[in-house]
Amino acid sequence: MPYETLTVDIRDGIVAISMNRPEKMNALNTRMRAEITQAVADAPNHGRVVVLTGTGRAFCSGQDLDLKEGAKLDLEATLRDEYVPMLRAIVDCPLPTICAVNGPAAGAGANLALCADVVIASDEAYFVQAFARIGLIPDAGGTWFLPRQIGLARAMGAALFTDKITATQAVEWGLIYEAAPAESFDTHWRARAAQLAQGPTQTYRHIKQALRASFGNDLDAQLALEAELQGKCGQTRDFREGVSAFVEKRAPRFEGR
Repeated sequence: MPYETLTVDIRDGIVAISMNRPEKMNALNTRMRAEITQAVADAPNHGRVVVLTGTGRAFCSGQDLDLKEGAKLDLEATLRDEYVPMLRAIVDCPLPTICAVNGPAAGAGANLALCADVVIASDEAYFVQAFARIGLIPDAGGTWFLPRQIGLARAMGAALFTDKITATQAVEWGLIYEAAPAESFDTHWRARAAQLAQGPTQTYRHIKQALRASFGNDLDAQLALEAELQGKCGQTRDFREGVSAFVEKRAPRFEGR
């Protein structure tokens, strides 16, 4: 389907979704949130990995605050009705998801990135929980993602002081997976996405399920879930192909089934 605020490039199993409001630093408005939700939901019909990135110099500057004169923003309704479906679409996507953070990620834009399975950032990018600067708390999942990924002390400091967290610092803190040189950033994230697009898609889905469930499970429940999901993996064609490739000392040719 045609999009007004996104460009979607589908090739070699990679569904690359680019937020495309560069004049607004890809600020999130109602239309963009709906289109991201739809594009991610459609992705399993077209590829084996999803990448969300930004067009221009920014990844995403957060909520579009450029309201028409006299307009009021109902933040509770906006979060409930527009942000939640978008964030859930990414978190619940059965495919591996990557946020390729090409530039500044601020406010809701920073937390949009954090809901992906893997975050890869340009070494010139940064993350900033800018909400308190305008009298708000972190939203778009920020109060959930931040303490789980970097601990309460750093999450609290990031939210209260609204300091910029560089990509390098974000890697050191465990906020994101890796930072890549700006000059080779596009090549790097595409190579990472290609690796996942050629991998065992069903296995990736079960990896996501198991790791996310671990935060709410005790050890016995997690061991039981591991056994259940490993049993499912063992019934896939990709498992049989992986074993055959290992025995035959060749690269596997996974079909994603």
